[in-house]
Amino acid sequence: MTPFRLAHISDPQLSTPALPWRAADLISKRALSRWAWRRKRHSHTREALDSITAHIRAAAPDHMAVTGDLVNFSLPEEFAAARAWLGTLGDPATVTVSPGNHDALASRGAPAGFAPWRPWLGDEGDGFPYLRIRRDVAILNLSSAVPTAPLLAQGQLGRGQIEAARERLSSTGARGLFRVVLLHHPPQAHGVSDRKALTDAAMLRNMLAETGAELILHGHAHRAMLGTVAGPSGPIPVLGAPSASTPPGAPGEPGRWNEIAISRLEAGFRIDVTAQGFDADLRVQRLGRFRLV
Repeated sequence: MTPFRLAHISDPQLSTPALPWRAADLISKRALSRWAWRRKRHSHTREALDSITAHIRAAAPDHMAVTGDLVNFSLPEEFAAARAWLGTLGDPATVTVSPGNHDALASRGAPAGFAPWRPWLGDEGDGFPYLRIRRDVAILNLSSAVPTAPLLAQGQLGRGQIEAARERLSSTGARGLFRVVLLHHPPQAHGVSDRKALTDAAMLRNMLAETGAELILHGHAHRAMLGTVAGPSGPIPVLGAPSASTPPGAPGEPGRWNEIAISRLEAGFRIDVTAQGFDADLRVQRLGRFRLV
C-alpha cells in the first residue's frame, strides 16, 4: 500500500503584530515575555517559516502536524493572526494543531478551549484529547498547554485527559491502527529542564506503558530530538522538531520539518523519517533519512 505521509513542524512562533500595552499586562508574566521577545525575536522569522511551509506544500503530504507555540503571548490578536496563517496550510481536515505553553501563556487572553483553532484540533471529541483517523492512522491530539508562573514554561495534561487518552489509544489499538500521539512538551524523562518540563509526564508514561502507541511527536525544546518511552511490547519512538521559524545563523537550531512515511506491513508498520532543513542560503533541502523501529 502507498505509505501515509505525515509532515511534522513545531514552534512557528509567528511574528507578533504591533500590539498596545494593556494595563493588566504591565505587571504580569506577559510583560516579562514581551521584554524577552525583544531580545530573541530575530531567532524567529516569517521568511524562514514560509520557506518551510512552501516546501511542505510542494511535497503534498497526506497530513500535517503542528505541535504548538503558534503565538507568543496568547493575546486575542495573535490567535486571529495564527488562524489566518493556518488557513494558508490547506484544508483544516489535513492539519492538526496541538497547543503549546506560549499559546496559553497567561490565564487572561487565551480563548477557552483554543476556540479560534477548533477546525484544526480534531474530528472526534468535545475537548482534548481529540481524535482523527486517516486511512490506517489514528492521530490523538493532546494539549499540555496551561498558564504557568513567571519564568516557568511547564506543561500539564491532567488525569482526566490522560485517562481519556487511555481509552482512545486502547480502542484504536484494538482496531489495528497506527497510533500517533501529538503534544507540545516532550514526554520522556530529562528531555528538557524541570523549569520547562511536563509536570505529569510520569503519569502519561505509565499509561503509555500499558496501552502503547506507535509514535509520539512533540516540540518545545527548539531542537531535533529522538528518544523513547516504554510501551507494552517495546519502546515507543518519540520524535521532536526544532522551531520551524528559526533561520540559519540565528541563535538556536535552524528550522526543519520531518516527513514521516508510515507503511503497513504484513506484521505491523514501518516508519521512515526524512529530515528536511535549511542550508546557509535559507533553501530547504534533505538533511538525512532514517528508519524508526
